[in-house]
Amino acid sequence: MAEIEISILTRGCLNRPCPDVETLCQRSAALESERNADRRTITWLFTTADARTKLHGLYLAVQTKVD
Repeated sequence: MAEIEISILTRGCLNRPCPDVETLCQRSAALESERNADRRTITWLFTTADARTKLHGLYLAVQTKVD
């Protein structure tokens, strides 16, 4: 998710010269406000089940206890 947000910031603010830090802060704040107003979301296509299958070495086995 962080990589997606960095990409959006790069395309929206950092793709043109910025004369100073204040201007950069204004541009990033405007982009953030716009995205929040539009209620932008991320649609995940990679499910938890997919992650457990493909990255099994990184996930602990889930054990359920039946009484």
